[in-house]
Parts: sequence; structure tokens; C-alpha cells
Amino acid sequence: MYRILSGPAGFMIFLALLLFSGPHPGAQPIDLGQRLELFADRFLIERLDGAFLFLHEPRPAGVVLSFDLPWEGAFSGYVTVLQDGPLYRMYYRGLPTSGKDGSPSETTCYAESRDGIRWVKPKLRLFRVGGARHNNVVLAGQPPFSHNFSPFLDSRPGAPAAERFKALAGTSEKGLFVFASADGLRWKLWREKPVLTGSAFDSQNLAFWSESEKCYVAYFRTWSKTGFSGIRTISRAVSDDLVSWSEPVKMSFGETELEHLYTSQTHPYFRAPHIYIALPMRFLPGCKVLTEEESRLLQIGKGYDSDCAETVFMTSRGGNRYDRTFLEGFIRPGLDPGNWASRSGLSALGVVPTGPEEISVYRQSHYAQPSNRLVRYTLRTDGFSSVRAPFSGGEMLTRPLRLSGQTLVLNLSTGAAGSLRAELQDEQGKPIPGYGLEDSIPLVGDAIEKTVRWKGHAGLPDRRGAAVRIRLVMKDADLYALQFRD
Repeated sequence: MYRILSGPAGFMIFLALLLFSGPHPGAQPIDLGQRLELFADRFLIERLDGAFLFLHEPRPAGVVLSFDLPWEGAFSGYVTVLQDGPLYRMYYRGLPTSGKDGSPSETTCYAESRDGIRWVKPKLRLFRVGGARHNNVVLAGQPPFSHNFSPFLDSRPGAPAAERFKALAGTSEKGLFVFASADGLRWKLWREKPVLTGSAFDSQNLAFWSESEKCYVAYFRTWSKTGFSGIRTISRAVSDDLVSWSEPVKMSFGETELEHLYTSQTHPYFRAPHIYIALPMRFLPGCKVLTEEESRLLQIGKGYDSDCAETVFMTSRGGNRYDRTFLEGFIRPGLDPGNWASRSGLSALGVVPTGPEEISVYRQSHYAQPSNRLVRYTLRTDGFSSVRAPFSGGEMLTRPLRLSGQTLVLNLSTGAAGSLRAELQDEQGKPIPGYGLEDSIPLVGDAIEKTVRWKGHAGLPDRRGAAVRIRLVMKDADLYALQFRD
């Protein structure tokens, strides 16, 4: 029973019931093909009833790297993590003492791993730093490029093998330049002139080839006002060839207020490259949490104890819009006082698999302190967020989807007393005979891939190309992703 409200509140509830009481016939079906779809936004969702979108918290899995070499130090940062076949590669700025962006003391350092968990710093002997060549430095003596050197694997079809690694680097004074490498270790300027100019670039700027948009995209630091004033934000440009770029466009964040986003860390999710995952650092200038005594004991660099920061979670499906369904902190500073220092929320660029059921993200800890290090955090595969139903139950109804497979596969987790049942509906919202809720075999358990089944049917109905809706009735359950498959 609903309690009847009079006045404006009652009218709004009445209007909501009219709008969301059932499916809307005539909506254009979404053609998923056989792409994996995450529940990181409302793209597939027409209605939630008792269920809600829930942001999951990454779990700390220990320190994977300490910035403890003489050429690294307290101000090392702007980390990039790539998976290159069986090898994981990590790049980051080495900087023992703070200074002007692009100072000669900055280097680009390298580490590698076979599993994304245990990392080593190889002695590469490529550059002489501090009088020695036994170091892990892949770029030195070329200011300002080591300030924010950010590599990516160039996945554009036809990209030359000799240039399969690219990197973006630079500052506002010189602009952003492209570097190239065949092996990810020996880098050269790809072009003698900057490819992007006229923006602040005072952060980690990045680029990648977008499989879904069929172009290169770059995300970089700008400010909401002219010069270096206002609020730190993110702009984007696109290119067909990495040389000629569109005019930068400031990213939109929907109806949310602008916040200081220090980095963007935007990149295609490796299991669903049409969805870009972004893990920016939300920066709160002037938000001082630590006492003077705590700052002294932690040996925080001068001026780096008056702000705090955290990692947040956003997504984009291309274009100049970020989806900010979740405004909460994704990785909070936590109980460790050293993570309440300025810029200690810098996450690395890159989400990588570290097991068949696990993905990892990396975040800096203790920035501007002698104990500066990188911490690994884990999530279940696809597990950034989910449609969650409590024990009392909940439902989700999708928008019309173009049926494009023989089976429906879900990434889900239920409690022991929980369950998930699925109903297929036609475009008008009527259950398809044999695929109603009463025909659904309840799914109970926890699996990255679990096939939905109905009594008497081996798979989906033979209606390839037809528009269907999926009604999911859940109890004590999380749904992370779905996919049509043959």
C-alpha cells in the first residue's frame, strides 16, 4: 500500500508512476551485437524497482612498488600500467624533490611484471643518471617530457610495428608531443613539432586509439577559466593520424557540479572497449585534514599537507560526455594518515586483469613523503558497479534490445538465499511464451559467466534481430554485466 500524498509531492509521485509504470513502446532498440555490457551507467536500464546501481569498493592488495631509488623519490608519480601480451609494463615519473614542471631532474622510470602483482625494476643501462647506467630509466635529459610521459599501445589497424608504442608528453610552454617506440624501452620523438598546443597540460595527459570511434582520442588537463584559474577539468580532442587534431572540447559531466579533477585516467576497458573507464583524482584544495604534528612525523614535503584527494569513478561511451552516475569516492584515503596528504589519491592509468576472476587498479600512497609507493587494489572481473537487489527483492527492466545471440550470459553474484530470474518480453512488454518469469530457472551462486536458462529451452528464442526486453527479478543479488552470445 502507498500512503497518498497531497500537494506537489503527491503530484510528483503520480507523474513518476505514469512515466515508469511500464515499458514505452516504440523506443529504438539498442543493437548490442555480442558486446559485453557493464552496469556502470543507465545505458541499458529503463526501470529499476527496489533495485539500485551500486558502486563497489576496490580492496587493497598490498604495496607493489616503492619509489625508493635515488632518481625516484617522494614526488614520483603519473603512473601508467599496460598489458603487452604476457608482459605487464609500468611507466612513471621519477622526481626526488619538487620543482617546476618539466625540470631537468625528472626522469621516466620503468618496471615490469609477469602477473601484474610482482614487479621488478630492470637495470636497462639506457641512460646515465647520477653517474651510473645501472638503472630503470627509459627517458632522461629531455625536459619537459619526463614530467608526464604517458605511453599507450597503438592498436590502430595498420600501425607500424616499429611504432607500436606511442606516448604523449609535454607542458603548456611547449605543447604536447608524441613519442614512439618498437619495444617500449627505447623512445624517440615521433614528430619534432607538438601535436596539441594552447592548453594547460599541467597533469598526466593521455591518448589512445578508440576501436569504437575509429580515431585517436586525447584527454588532457584544462581549467574552467582562462590560464591556470578556476577549476581543474578535462578536455578532449580527436585525430585520424595523431598529427592533425580537432579543436579541444571541454568534457561535460551531466548535471553534476564541476569538481577539481586532477587527472582523467580515461581508457577503454579491455573486456568492453566501447566503454571508457575513467579513474580521476578528485582534488580538494585547502581541505586540510592532518595536524602539524602528523605532517611532521610523516615528513610530508613543504606545502603538501594542506589539501586532500581521492580516486573517483566515471565512464564515457565516447564523445565529450562523462557519465557521473556515482559521485562517491571510489578509493577513499582510508585509515592511513599518509594518504590524507596532498595528491595521495593519484590512481594509475590502466585497469588490467590479474587473474581469471580479478582485475586490478593501482593508486599512489604517501605522495610527497619518503615512503611514497604504489598500492594495488582488486575488484572482481567487471566489478566496478552493479545492479543490486536487497534481500527484500528488486527488479530491473531493460530498454528494448536487438536479440543477437543464442544465449544470455550474466556476470552475477547472489547470497545463499538469493536468486535471479529472467523474463523475456516483446517490445510491448508482454512475456514471450515459454520465456516468462514462471519458466525461468533461478540462478543462484557467484560466477563471472553464468548462462540464463528457461524450462524446456536450450537457449534464447529464434528471433534474431527482433526487439526484446529483459526483466530481471532479483533477491540479495548483484548483476555486473550481460552479453548475448552464439
